[in-house]
Amino acid sequence: MNTVQVSTNRRHLEFSDGTPFFWLGDTAWELFHRLDREEVTVYLDNRAKKGFSVIQAVVLAELDGLDKPNSYGHTPLHENDPTRPNEAYFEHVDFVVAEAGKRGLFIAMLPTWGKYVVDMGKWSKPIFTPENARAYGEFLGSRYKDKSIVWVLGGDVFTSSDRDRAIFSAMAEGLGAGDGGAHPKTYHPRGPGRSSEDWHDAQWLDFNMCQTSHAAPSHDSGLFSASDYAKTPTKPTLDGEPRYEGIPVGFYNTGARPMDRFDDYDARTAAYWSIFSGACGHTYGHNSVWQMWLPGRNPIISANTPWTDAIDHPGSFQMGHLARLFRSRAWQKLRPEPEMVHGAPLTGPSLVRGLRADDKSFGFVYSSQGEPFTVDLTMFETPQLAAKWFDPRYGVIYPIHTGSARGFQTFVPPTSGRGRDWLLILEDARLKYPDEIYDVPKKDLPPDTTERPADW
Repeated sequence: MNTVQVSTNRRHLEFSDGTPFFWLGDTAWELFHRLDREEVTVYLDNRAKKGFSVIQAVVLAELDGLDKPNSYGHTPLHENDPTRPNEAYFEHVDFVVAEAGKRGLFIAMLPTWGKYVVDMGKWSKPIFTPENARAYGEFLGSRYKDKSIVWVLGGDVFTSSDRDRAIFSAMAEGLGAGDGGAHPKTYHPRGPGRSSEDWHDAQWLDFNMCQTSHAAPSHDSGLFSASDYAKTPTKPTLDGEPRYEGIPVGFYNTGARPMDRFDDYDARTAAYWSIFSGACGHTYGHNSVWQMWLPGRNPIISANTPWTDAIDHPGSFQMGHLARLFRSRAWQKLRPEPEMVHGAPLTGPSLVRGLRADDKSFGFVYSSQGEPFTVDLTMFETPQLAAKWFDPRYGVIYPIHTGSARGFQTFVPPTSGRGRDWLLILEDARLKYPDEIYDVPKKDLPPDTTERPADW
């Protein structure tokens, strides 16, 4: 069994052997509910090949998940009673979890969508009490204690009452009792929002998750990560639901137009802005994939591309490029470093942000629209500093210069404008990090492969 845990410095996740774990998630909320086994393998093969490491899926799914059967005619609970799970339904969940594990994928499992806990009006159907929530949590924890799982409480809801908090706390307690504490837990809030707003001090919350949501292309997802990064006690954080590729921009706002949709560039900036503000990974989403939409199904939020096609839209490939780049370096050493970058926008749609390794051996600078920027090279400790451009669209590295780490150097990205984002790599030449990221395995490089050379 692969397991992940919070790292010693509490800034990222890692495998149980100490190898850093870079979270690249996909929102497949309806995976258990809507796909048959053949479709499950198609989807998981696709995500594993692209470099994803986590699949976020819901047991009691949002779209009529209690009452509408899965592909095999089974609903999850007998008479919607959380203490009476339907074995036939969970055998299909077992299949999905096992197949994900075979491909090195973790399931970030939501026991339930929030509408079955929190009363939000006509869209809700609360069925939980603290007592049956604990029993249900213990059932899930025991059933999947030996699987590659991360637990995600919540499900697009805030906890607005003592009753809601008591239910989710009881469910978390049950999960821990069932799996013996083997798997970390987080909370998926309503957007825009952060788990830290309601749960940061909860003992069961191992890492934070935010939902930066779907309001606007220039909405700075990094503000959420930066806020969580500064909190005490220290906990890892990541964006569990950013603007989805293919979803109408600000669909919940008056006057929103279904023709105006987020594209791959919007998905990229959401990811890079968040990670460059301290997130330990990122979750991507596509409007047709989360709901596994096919012609003939009710298209939620104007879904219009079959999920079988949408899984190969550009954003998902580009998330793989991002993850492979980070996995090719000792990414766990990186910290937000605003003082490294000068002469560039620090806010707005063309913002520039920097990361630097805590041992000063390498760093990244991300320019959202190809804006020039200046770097203080003396912030790196090396006699020979290699500079390289990384193209986030195609996952290609272009070496441009190796020289001394002295003074201020201005870098001009190869192109500029919307959709022409670039990432500068600055690294000690003696580390010999690769210029080709596609030989890097999905499991992150173990710590001892990134030690400084003996002549440091």
